[in-house]
Amino acid sequence: MTDRFSFTLHATDGKARTGTIHTPRGEIRTPAFMPVGTAATVKAMLPESVRATGADILLGNTYHLMLRPTAERIARLGGLHRFMNWDRPILTDSGGFQVMSLAALRKLTEEGVRFSSHIDGSKHMLSPERSMEIQKLLGSDIVMCFDECPALPATEEVVAQSMRLSMRWAQRSRDAFGDRPGHALFGIQQGGVTEDLRGESAEALKAIGFDGYAVGGLAVGEGQETMFSVLDYAPGMLPADKPRYLMGVGKPDDIVGAVQRGIDMMDCVLPSRSGRTGQAWTRRGQVNIKNARHMDDPRPLDEACTCPACRSYSRAYLHHVFRAGEIIASMLLTWHNLHYYHELMEGLRGAIRAGTLDAFVADFHAQRAAGDIAPL
Repeated sequence: MTDRFSFTLHATDGKARTGTIHTPRGEIRTPAFMPVGTAATVKAMLPESVRATGADILLGNTYHLMLRPTAERIARLGGLHRFMNWDRPILTDSGGFQVMSLAALRKLTEEGVRFSSHIDGSKHMLSPERSMEIQKLLGSDIVMCFDECPALPATEEVVAQSMRLSMRWAQRSRDAFGDRPGHALFGIQQGGVTEDLRGESAEALKAIGFDGYAVGGLAVGEGQETMFSVLDYAPGMLPADKPRYLMGVGKPDDIVGAVQRGIDMMDCVLPSRSGRTGQAWTRRGQVNIKNARHMDDPRPLDEACTCPACRSYSRAYLHHVFRAGEIIASMLLTWHNLHYYHELMEGLRGAIRAGTLDAFVADFHAQRAAGDIAPL
């Protein structure tokens, strides 16, 4: 264990990297996928079950926790780790994205964002300083700068103004974060899909100095091809000796493409949300357990998978409990999806270490192209 936050790079294959993020609460193997525990829980999962799928770190949501049960209450109860029974690292986002996406009534100024709660309409002010205060009360290990993220498509002028505001907020976040040994602050690169603006943002962040750097403002509706075109250059603008985090990504093929382009960390609600809506991610692509073809199928979702859903339950059973609205359907499908995601991350790490990433990626795409097993 370490009392500091640091990053060690172990191997590279092309632009792809594998390494270890060291924190006082444990090590994070990279490339890392972070399950999203929005309201201090990964929905339908026990924390020890999430750990069993291979997760080294979870993501908590500043906006949602600030509104309910409040950061102050969590602090009084011993901090987020104790509150949610997760003793390993936690990253908290800054709250900026949810303010943009959830709050219908908001006023954006240089100071920050005034908004109405989507829960009860109560009024709140979120600024870089308040975001840092909330994340300190939560006790998260990795804290994100407060930023503004415009939805794409947007004009270059709008994106440039937004990015420069985010860079001013990044400096204020750094000042407010202060000196917190063992805790890390990540800056967030913005600039939409414009290379010059991404470069300007990266230079501003490097001048401030952070423990890690995120590529923000992607996976907001621009499409995979456009996202990859930005990732072809954006990670390389950020310091090579610090972790690089792509926020809000994604589907398995998004993750593989991002890792190929030099990304170390990702998060997404997809594996858990898909599990609750009857979608299973497998090495052969997506399976919709709602479909009638699974009704009499005694086979597992994926015969090569070792998760509890695949070891002990048939497609017929998963179809039945989902159709019947039973809670176990969400539990088993979410467990399977998180297991698959973390198995994919382990495969990527191993391939980078072995220098065989191209072959791994080719096999990944070939298995998905073959499609699901034929119906009985």
